[in-house]
Amino acid sequence: MKKRCKGQAYLVRYADDFVCCFENYEDAKEFYQALKPRLKKFNLEIAEEKTKILPFGRFAEANNKRQGKGNPPTFDFLGFTHYCGKSKKGKFRVKRKTSKKKMDAKLKENKAWLKANRHQDMEDIVNRISRSLKGYYNYYCITDNITTVVNFRDRVRKQFFRWMNRRSQRKSFTWEKFELFLDKFPLPKPRVKVNIYELRNHISYIL
Repeated sequence: MKKRCKGQAYLVRYADDFVCCFENYEDAKEFYQALKPRLKKFNLEIAEEKTKILPFGRFAEANNKRQGKGNPPTFDFLGFTHYCGKSKKGKFRVKRKTSKKKMDAKLKENKAWLKANRHQDMEDIVNRISRSLKGYYNYYCITDNITTVVNFRDRVRKQFFRWMNRRSQRKSFTWEKFELFLDKFPLPKPRVKVNIYELRNHISYIL
C-alpha cells in the first residue's frame, strides 16, 4: 500500500491496536477500503466503532477553520487521548492526556476497593492507594499529561475522604483534619516519568 501512496504513510502498532497516518486523504481512504477485505482473508475484522478517518496534524486546525468547523477531532490510543496542540513557542505539537474512559474506569475501581476495605487500618489503606497511584503514574506521567494526572490524584483523595467518613454513623473527619492526616501520611505526587520529545529522532513521523 505504501508504495502506491501519493504522500507519506506510517503505521503505529501495539499488539492488535494500531493507528495509520497518511499525508494525503485519498491514500487514507484507499487504505481504509482495502483493509476490510485484507483482514477478512485471515478471518479477522476491524472494530467498526473504533475505526474512522480523521483530519489530524499540523494543518488540521487551519483547514477546519477555513471550513467553518471547530477544533480538529481527537482519537484515543493505548489509554491516551491524542489531540492537536501547540508548544510554548506556538508550533504545532501532538499532545496527549489520559482518556476519560480510562480515568473513569480507574476511579470506579478505586471507589469499589475503598468501599470494600474502608474498615481496614488507615495506614494500610494509604499504603495501598500509594502503590496504586505509583503504578498509575508510571504509565500516564508523560509530557503534557501532568495536569490530567493531578486531577486524577485529587479525585482519588476526595474518594478516600468520603469513604473514610462512612466507616461509622458519625463522621470521623473534617476536610481540615483529613489534610492534616495526609501531611503525616502523604500520597505520592505525580511528576513526568517519560519526556516524549527526548525520543524525537525515533518517532519524528508522529510528532
